[in-house]
This record gives sequence, C-alpha cells and structure tokens, in this order.
Amino acid sequence: MDKAKLRAYLVDDEELAIQRLKRLLADFAELEIVGTATDPSVALEFLNSESVDVLFLDIQMPGMNGFELLSRLGEQPCVIFTTAFDDYALRAFEVNSIDYLVKPVDVELLKRAIGKLGRFRPVTKAHWQQEEGVGEILKELAARLRNPQAEPLRRIAIRVGERVTFLDLSGVAYFVAKDKLTYAVVEGQQHCVDQTIAELEQRLDPARFLRIHRATLLNVDFIQEVNSWFAGKVVVTLKDRRRTELTVARDRVRMLKDRLGI
Repeated sequence: MDKAKLRAYLVDDEELAIQRLKRLLADFAELEIVGTATDPSVALEFLNSESVDVLFLDIQMPGMNGFELLSRLGEQPCVIFTTAFDDYALRAFEVNSIDYLVKPVDVELLKRAIGKLGRFRPVTKAHWQQEEGVGEILKELAARLRNPQAEPLRRIAIRVGERVTFLDLSGVAYFVAKDKLTYAVVEGQQHCVDQTIAELEQRLDPARFLRIHRATLLNVDFIQEVNSWFAGKVVVTLKDRRRTELTVARDRVRMLKDRLGI
C-alpha cells in the first residue's frame, strides 16, 4: 500500500512567493499542500486546529514574524524556513543550527530540504525542535528579529554526535580554535561549535566576550588574575576549577587592560 502523502502548509506574506513555491512543490509527489496563508494569524488558527507534517515558513512578516508564530503553536510541526536575505535572520539560523532556504528558493536546495524529512512516518523533526527549551529559544529569536539591537544571545548551539543542544553563554569560560575547529570550554570540557572565532566575536556580547588572541575569545567574567611576565608577556588565570591560564597576545594587552580598568 502506498504511503500517505506528507501534509504541507505554506506561510508567506507575499502571495507571489506562495504561488512560486506551490509550483515548485507540485513536482514532489510525496507532498500534498493542505493550505496556505499570507496572514500569520490565519496560519496560527489553522495550525492549532489541524495537524501538518511540514510547514514552509517565511520569517520576515508584518505583525507576527515566523519565530513568533512557531512559539504560539501548541505542537511544533517539522519546519522548512524560507526567507529573503536578512543578516540577523541568517545569523540566528546559523547560531542555533537551523536549516533555511533563501528566497527565491533554489530547486536543488528544495529537493535536499525535502529529502531531510525522512522516509518514515511520523516525519522526524530537526534536532533543535526536539530540545526541551525550544519555546523559549523561539521567543528569544522572535524578540531579537523585531529588535536586532535587543540584548545579546544568551545561548549557543553545540553538536553532540547527531544531536544539537544548547549551552548557556554565561557558563562558557572561553572559546578556542584548534585543529580547524572551534570549541566552547565549560568547566574544562570542550564542546564543538559551528562558528569560527571571528564569527563569534561579531555575534556575542562585546561587554562579556573579548578576543585576547587570534585563537581565543575570553569571557571576562571568568578572569581571576592578570599576571605580567618577562618580555611583556601577559597571562590571565581563570576562576575555574583548573585555574586555567591563557596567554594574551601582545597586540591585545592594551585592550584587555582598558576593559578591566587596569
């Protein structure tokens, strides 16, 4: 017996974008479009009363953005985000390890995204949607999308095998790059993240995280001591269990001292 088709719902505030996506999806026999909406409030009412297997969701919409819509749903469907290029939205996806399609949607990328839905029923949701705190994450992303100058990110995604989980940034002592990978260090334990040190420097709270070396981004709240050694070398000792010592690059010493007021 043939498998039932996947129920798909499309949300985008631009009718032309919905019509184009419908034409692209018509080539996927495994999908059935059960509804569309250009008004997020209409979509919210439908999605809270009907079950769908996959939601194609725009992010930048007037009145209620895509993250806010998701945060108001009683049950999270599998989501494929579609968005016009927006610096904050794309950074939010990357930091939280969320997949997305940039409009106008590319056919090959669409095929790959639908392929990720899996062959089994029910459709397996993305790892980030399976996290216990997904509701709070969505509310934070919704608020920051409305006001990109709002408070900085408070958590970051890390990969543990095939799963994605989230670290509270207040507990990260420092980020370090080595062997072409970047790690967040929490109580001496290293957790791999998807961003480079340079990317993290741009995205995290500059009042908390300071780059002290080309390979090290330090949480200044963890500084216990600053020691000057011979030949102008400066080392910071952290107030973690291991009393970790980190070397400050010479061209970063003045910046560190200015930040600490010493």
